[in-house]
Amino acid sequence: MMLMSAQKVPSKRPTCHCLFASIRRRLSVITPLPLQAPTTSNKNPSKSSSEFCRNIFFLSSTTQHRMGGTSTISVGSDGVAIITIINPPVNSLSLDGAKGKFSGGFDISAFGGVHEGKAMTTGAASKPGYVSIDILSDTLEAARKPSVAAIDGLALGGGLEVAMACHARIATSTAQLGLPELQLGVIPGFGGTQRLPRLVGLAKALEMMLTSKPVRGEEAHSLGLVDEIVSGDQLLETARKWALDILERRKPWIASLYKTDKLEPLGEAKEILNFARAQARRQAPNLQHPQVCIDVIEEGIVSGPRAGLKKEYEEFQILLQSDTCKSLVHVFFSQRGTMKVPGVTDRGLKPRQIKKVAILGGGLMGSGIATALLLSGYQVILKEVNQKFLEGGLGRVKGNLSSSVRKGKLSQEKMEKILSSLKGVLDYESFKDVDMVIEAVIENVSLKQQIFMDLEKYCSPHCILASNTSTIDLNLIGEKTKSHDRIIGAHFFSPAHVMPLLEIVRTANTSAQVVVDLLDVGKKIRKTPVVVGNCTGFAVNRMFFPYTQAALLLVERGADLYRVDKAITKFGMPMGPFRLCDLVGFGVAVATGSQFVFNFPERTYKSMLIPLMQEDKRAGETTRKGFYVYNDKRKASPDPEIKKYIDKAREMTGVSIDPKLEKISEKDIIEMIFFPVVNEACRVYAEGIAVKAADLDIAGVMGMGFPPYRGGIMFWGDKLGSKYVYSRLEEWSKLYGEFFKPCAYLAQRAALGAPLSAPLDQAKSRL
Repeated sequence: MMLMSAQKVPSKRPTCHCLFASIRRRLSVITPLPLQAPTTSNKNPSKSSSEFCRNIFFLSSTTQHRMGGTSTISVGSDGVAIITIINPPVNSLSLDGAKGKFSGGFDISAFGGVHEGKAMTTGAASKPGYVSIDILSDTLEAARKPSVAAIDGLALGGGLEVAMACHARIATSTAQLGLPELQLGVIPGFGGTQRLPRLVGLAKALEMMLTSKPVRGEEAHSLGLVDEIVSGDQLLETARKWALDILERRKPWIASLYKTDKLEPLGEAKEILNFARAQARRQAPNLQHPQVCIDVIEEGIVSGPRAGLKKEYEEFQILLQSDTCKSLVHVFFSQRGTMKVPGVTDRGLKPRQIKKVAILGGGLMGSGIATALLLSGYQVILKEVNQKFLEGGLGRVKGNLSSSVRKGKLSQEKMEKILSSLKGVLDYESFKDVDMVIEAVIENVSLKQQIFMDLEKYCSPHCILASNTSTIDLNLIGEKTKSHDRIIGAHFFSPAHVMPLLEIVRTANTSAQVVVDLLDVGKKIRKTPVVVGNCTGFAVNRMFFPYTQAALLLVERGADLYRVDKAITKFGMPMGPFRLCDLVGFGVAVATGSQFVFNFPERTYKSMLIPLMQEDKRAGETTRKGFYVYNDKRKASPDPEIKKYIDKAREMTGVSIDPKLEKISEKDIIEMIFFPVVNEACRVYAEGIAVKAADLDIAGVMGMGFPPYRGGIMFWGDKLGSKYVYSRLEEWSKLYGEFFKPCAYLAQRAALGAPLSAPLDQAKSRL
């Protein structure tokens, strides 16, 4: 959590802080606004100052400095200096933060400025490799006074890169160390590509960088990334002792940039690098930056670490301007922005304490929701209509938890303790003291209406009444109740204990307090909550209902079904629309689809293909036959029999084959599938169902698997341009009907050449 330096103290006046003072002055070239003047002390830090000590000394390369950050120097009589910059909340390398964290890494908000055309550095800092070479390598690492990093909490990204430039690292067992830069479309830029392989070995360094997964303190110690593990209350004194021991040569004085003992011989290293390239190409065929990261690491191994640092800087600058980086940074900030809901979270409301949650329905969704809640410490009551169904639901919950035990994510002892918080019931008697109920039964309006009438009778007046419905209007569900202010949608995505999105649906009557409560629950169960308005399908299913319909239209007019799925997966989706239909099951597809046909008849494509397949007992993956056939291991294979169903569907609806669609390109498949989704997203945004276009981007990425490196559906549409999206849809609507007709909002944006995702008030002022 700080860096320390030491030298022998020949007199009462300590002088070791001068080096760090000079470093700080050099850093002021990078930060135009000066830091507050450091305070100095000749006293050893006492136990009462331990909170102050849980900080970081770091090197900032940002052009900004927010007022309120402070820099402090504390020098003890032993000659050890502790230099601290206080920058909440995660000690990012340019914002205000301390509070028990070493550093969460470089301030990502600076990336946004670069993407808008602003320079990230000025003056000397614009020199290539200034931070990684001049500051970390030639000033900190090459100093005549040793430095030690004391790590508690996070040491990620640039934070870990600073720590690796120190001559030793001391950490707590709970510390997390990692280089997650690839999640943002770039590579480590402060020397991480060169130092990490030399500290932990090439194979582990590649794994840590390519997967962006941090390691805990104990593992970091076993790898050689950390030199000693101590408890939090011993961290400071141990690090101080290390600094003195290194100075007196009782501990090795190591410059990690020049370590070679962990590096494999060149031939073996090249084999490891080539294997990593092949793996990265298989797992991320559309991404270039993992390959660039491997190339930069190789440069350091083949040509030496200084050459590696130079290449690291050059490639970082190129990647910083890439579409991938822009998209991933947009997703990063959009995800964090979902917790801010105008008119709700800005009213000073505090979330109420929710301890006990009841769930109605123990099917796949209900059991998954129960699992997610139990894993986060909630008491859960699971209700079913009979003993058989109840046992099935409880068994599914136990199965979900057992899977976590098998994967090493949960101990058997912990699982048993979690299960003690689960209770199965067949009636409403236990509901009187629950804080929230989540209904997760089948998509049947009358059944849901009866359930909500019952809940109003048995639950307390303060109990939140939530529905997991994926498509049905909440006003319809609560139509026969008087509790409209506490009815809310809590739409999870399957499997509910795995998928990261929670779609929170509010009606015009839902109280702000209930929204705040559910936002808090979402955060505690580690979901990204997105608050949306009430309509058929809400945000995610409403946006994506044209996804499968467009695919059916293409196939019935001549496109090859399996080629469509292949093009969509190549684009970056987890699976194509037909494979997705098989996964969710034809019953669900028909039930949800009928809601859209009923509510949006003018723009739905009515296909007979799925109903025809259902008549022959084909219902998707569960029956081993859908658009694909499945073996005992659920592996999907194309089925030649599908052609007869397509021919019959064409015959019934009078659709003829279009020769152009028989030879359709991958690019046109992607656009004809996704531009209707963009079009519907524009309607959702224009209607105010989502308050921010970025919320729709996150909803699509986390709910439907839209590739994050494309930034989300609205961001992607803007990258292509509103005029282009409009012109293609207009062209197809003339050929294939109203399904492709551009909405008024899209037409207006195209006429102005305006972005789709600009704030609505700006749009209205221009229209």
